[in-house]
Amino acid sequence: MNFSEVFKLSSLLCKFSPDGKYLASCVQYRLVVRDVNTLQILQLYTCLDQIQHIEWSADSLFILCAMYKRGLVQVWSLEQPEWHCKIDEGSAGLVASCWSPDGRHILNTTEFHLRITVWSLCTKSVSYIKYPKACLQGITFTRDGRYMALAERRDCKDYVSIFVCSDWQLLRHFDTDTQDLTGIEWAPNGCVLAVWDTCLEYKILLYSLDGRLLSTYSAYEWSLGIKSVAWSPSSQFLAVGSYDGKVRILNHVTWKMITEFGHPAAINDPKIVVYKEAEKSPQLGLGCLSFPPPRAGAGPLPSSESKYNIPNAVWVWDIQKLRLFAVLEQLSPVRAFQWDPQQPRLAICTGGSRLYLWSPAGCMSVQVPGEGDFAVLSLCWHLSGDSMALLSKDHFCLCFLETEAVVGTACRQLGGHT
Repeated sequence: MNFSEVFKLSSLLCKFSPDGKYLASCVQYRLVVRDVNTLQILQLYTCLDQIQHIEWSADSLFILCAMYKRGLVQVWSLEQPEWHCKIDEGSAGLVASCWSPDGRHILNTTEFHLRITVWSLCTKSVSYIKYPKACLQGITFTRDGRYMALAERRDCKDYVSIFVCSDWQLLRHFDTDTQDLTGIEWAPNGCVLAVWDTCLEYKILLYSLDGRLLSTYSAYEWSLGIKSVAWSPSSQFLAVGSYDGKVRILNHVTWKMITEFGHPAAINDPKIVVYKEAEKSPQLGLGCLSFPPPRAGAGPLPSSESKYNIPNAVWVWDIQKLRLFAVLEQLSPVRAFQWDPQQPRLAICTGGSRLYLWSPAGCMSVQVPGEGDFAVLSLCWHLSGDSMALLSKDHFCLCFLETEAVVGTACRQLGGHT
């Protein structure tokens, strides 16, 4: 495992391009685009104010920089560096900006969610969509880029409108049986739209593309409800995280719960592997430990029971067998974790100077080199799974992983070094 030199960064704004060729990062009002392989600067753009949001177009040919305080969006071209575009929302203000799936339209949400303005880079035309709802996730696109679903609020009632992204024409418009809609999310296959209610009302609704209500699910009443929702890549399962500390898995046939995963304070099953980070004292003089430990007998646990501080623990479930597979208990609260896009490998950071990697083969801890402490606050994988960007408050670096390396083949117990 190797690390690049450390580069300056502002506001954790660092993103790989969708095609994996470029890496964009921000330093106050400057946008820096590097070649991923050499890390040489390809383009350096200067914006009109400090950048607060960046986003690549789907084809990696353009990148937008949003400056919400100024109500501005600037767009830069990778193919034609001399070309640029400035979008000024004026007195309407700006609270959000994103690309359409075709990478040629920009959707700007004005202050107070009065409207969404759709700007075309090709024809310079402008379209307006009224009544967007201010909620956790109010816009979602199908994976093929054909349709957009938008949460709306009209006359104190929730609605969903479905638009055709090619011409922004309204395809369907229907009301939802929600008190205060909080989020919407298309299934990866684009056939089902999940809509969930405020945390005060446990309710998730499943709609078809033509607006038909397929099913409604509620786990309980009179208590805080849904906290998060996530589709499986196959669209066969829908995971619903709840305020009661459980994750419920719904199937795509009947939309009923097939199992629920809890976060118990104690683990009694000897088949479950538990990795616990421990600070290693230099006086112990321990050699390189075999990792993962043998699974015979009581497994990795010195006793049949172990207790956890939930913010410090990462729980990994086997969806094929519908059971808990492993638990990673960190010394500090987990700041971020993300799956390798190519294989079952999980990267974790806790705001310290270490990177943690888990796979079914084992677990390892890596000290991020550099002058002083490099506090890893966030991370993002390259699409190849061969590298990732590690982000701190004011800097970032790249971590390169050997392609055929197996996590845990030559590592110490969590808290040690590779």
